[in-house]
Amino acid sequence: MDISGATGALTGEQYKRSLNDGREVWLDGKRIENVAEHPALQPTVDEFARLLDLRFATPEARAATLFKSAETGNEISYAFSLPKTREELRAKFAASEWWMRESLGQLGRSPDFMSNVVAGLADYADELEQNREGFGENARNYRRFAMENDLVLTHALGDPQIDRSASPLDDPDLALRVVEEREDGVILRGAKQLATLAPFSHEVLVYLNGVTAARGAEDFVIWFALPMNTPGLKILLREPLGAPQSGHSHPLGNRYDEQDAMLFFDDVFLPRERIFLLGDSLRALKGLSRINVWSLQSTHIRFLARMKFFTSVAKKLAHSIGVDAFRGIQEQLGELISYVQTLELAIKGAEADAVVTPGGHLAPTNSNGVGFWSADLSARMVQILRQIAASGLIMQPTEADLANPELRPFLDLYMRGHEIGAAEKARLFRLGWELAGSSFGMRQELYEYLHRGDPGAGRTRLLRFYDTSATDARVDELIGKPLT
Repeated sequence: MDISGATGALTGEQYKRSLNDGREVWLDGKRIENVAEHPALQPTVDEFARLLDLRFATPEARAATLFKSAETGNEISYAFSLPKTREELRAKFAASEWWMRESLGQLGRSPDFMSNVVAGLADYADELEQNREGFGENARNYRRFAMENDLVLTHALGDPQIDRSASPLDDPDLALRVVEEREDGVILRGAKQLATLAPFSHEVLVYLNGVTAARGAEDFVIWFALPMNTPGLKILLREPLGAPQSGHSHPLGNRYDEQDAMLFFDDVFLPRERIFLLGDSLRALKGLSRINVWSLQSTHIRFLARMKFFTSVAKKLAHSIGVDAFRGIQEQLGELISYVQTLELAIKGAEADAVVTPGGHLAPTNSNGVGFWSADLSARMVQILRQIAASGLIMQPTEADLANPELRPFLDLYMRGHEIGAAEKARLFRLGWELAGSSFGMRQELYEYLHRGDPGAGRTRLLRFYDTSATDARVDELIGKPLT
């Protein structure tokens, strides 16, 4: 974890060059030579580069997103910070707000998210040290290494979707596992899904989710970080969602298709200094909430930006076809705004009720219930937008149609809207289609539902751990004597 050559916050050009590192990325049966130059992936790389550069564009952006490392003097991302005061906590989440605002809430794996997970990993270091000597120090060193090098990270938690009714104890290929432990590290074999942002990341962080950590097979319990260009690591991409077809533009899909990937570990060597936990399912389960104490708030902030964007598009769609004065439409738009306002208050409340972690840092109070509420809201937002825009989502002209002098008079006459021309209306409805009808939009909705873990299992955990004892005692008092 050497940082002697680290230069801190990356520029967009440095980021693009860093992706050409020999990683083994596969798309549609072909190996990609350079992610940053592949036509299906380049627009997203360019967008990440734009965001990274934007941090340096103004003194305000720089102050909002970066601070000086006490060790090296490098400018580094606030997302890696370990706040101890309310001012430091506010600065950390002001940076999250900047990231999510600039990306319209569309990037579930913006660098802000996983950098906050790495901060949580370091906060949990004392517990990791109790697993095996040196693992806690590994976690602290990794945060330092990732922070000073401004690493863009992904994570991979799930097992291959082969047979959920079976156990890896019966078929070890059902999960990633350690096949050999050596003095200098371990050998990994198996697969992980679903690594969002994998082709655009420098490294992957693997740790177990609540379901897999509880399966009782300690050989399958491991937390670690690994460079994406590690020999033996194969990255298989899904179908890109932003490539334009038949001239129809995909303004969100092109810029924000983070990609999702299967990771295949073909007897990959993992050095010991990159291992954080091994063969300790109880500590892994306990650690899941601990390492996400800041990333969950980052997720709330991102979803709020996404909801605000949804609401603005829905309002403009309603006005563009003259239905915004209808009582039912106003109720639907008001419903969207009620969700925005509720989440705004929840975010402020979680920060206001901040608590000191066992690691000695300040973090928002637990807000898992807000996350599971948000998981269901995404589908409702899509439903409302579809109902408002109706068939207009399906039939809109392309830019080439608008530029055709033979077609344009008909488009201006029959495809205009209420106080909006045909061209602007077509572009507005294209945004609506991207959010509520396209493959990109449907992927985003599914992502929102699953991003915080299985909502059903999460609500069950809330039932088990949420303290209702004070009110329970009042109920017991009431029913312990005759009701009058």
